[in-house]
Amino acid sequence: MLRCAIYGAGSLGTVLGAFMTKNGADVTLINRNREHVDALNKNGATITGKIKMNQPVKAILPQMMDGKYDVIILLTKQLYNKEVVEHLKSFLADDGVLVTLQNGLPEPQIAEILGENRTMGCTVEWGASMTEPGVCELTSEPDSLSFHMGRMEGISDEQFNKVKGLLELMCPVHEEKNLIGARWSKLLINATFSGLGTVMGGVFGDVCDSSKAREVAVRLMKEVIDVGTAANVEFAPVQGKQITKLFYYKSPIKKFIAKSLIPIAMKKHRSIEPSMLQDLKKGKPTEIDAINGVVCEWGKKVGVATPINDKVVEIVKMCEKGIITPAKENINMFDSLIK
Repeated sequence: MLRCAIYGAGSLGTVLGAFMTKNGADVTLINRNREHVDALNKNGATITGKIKMNQPVKAILPQMMDGKYDVIILLTKQLYNKEVVEHLKSFLADDGVLVTLQNGLPEPQIAEILGENRTMGCTVEWGASMTEPGVCELTSEPDSLSFHMGRMEGISDEQFNKVKGLLELMCPVHEEKNLIGARWSKLLINATFSGLGTVMGGVFGDVCDSSKAREVAVRLMKEVIDVGTAANVEFAPVQGKQITKLFYYKSPIKKFIAKSLIPIAMKKHRSIEPSMLQDLKKGKPTEIDAINGVVCEWGKKVGVATPINDKVVEIVKMCEKGIITPAKENINMFDSLIK
């Protein structure tokens, strides 16, 4: 049996680990939060929200790791990738694979450390939040859960299929030939709904329900698509939908349609609380530079202005410093940009 670790088993990792364990995988959940680890070992992983589950699991602190793992699933914040991946390198089997389920565009940096033949990427098409140690809420509808997974050059079919089999213990896994395109499509969603949800101090549904937030959202999405297109990115479909066709606009009518589609597109994910907002509530730094910040960075590289994404980064960093707090009225800070 494959020996697997989920490193950074917070909300997403705990839900995934519970499903994998329930369906027969040898998986260890690894987290720095001793209280969370102790609760998992004592009471099992309790999943609430869209499903109800309690599953005994194995959980340890990072310093308790030993031996080699065939598969390491990475779910820590990208802020610490260099140190984290260097640490994990010694625990990865010679033919082992590290699979990043992180946001943004993390694969190139990881491949520099591990090699392309040991690096895979996967986008997560569902959300979860931790409500207390050992207890996580699944915030996406069960029939909307999926992964989109791709590989770097050098990953064999055998490596790919063993990872695919593990993740399928939770939900469908779609092989993504266009990994970079899948990453940019997920970046578009995260920059829009996680970025604005964090600014507003709410869930994805709060972005959908505000007319002004929808106006900001379609402009933000247009920026991401313009930047990606200028960078020669071919955006991949998300759960069978070509989101660039749904949300890109060049006319007032198409813009109106794009704004109208936002609540429909997010219907099964309305309850997702952005991980960046969860971080702010815990007094932790966010991944804003790896999400909206990446769009701004690439915009400078390809000569595409990104004023909406720039403003999201500015507001979230103000929240990190305690200058302001996430709140619905923060959407008014975009007024000068959307007139």
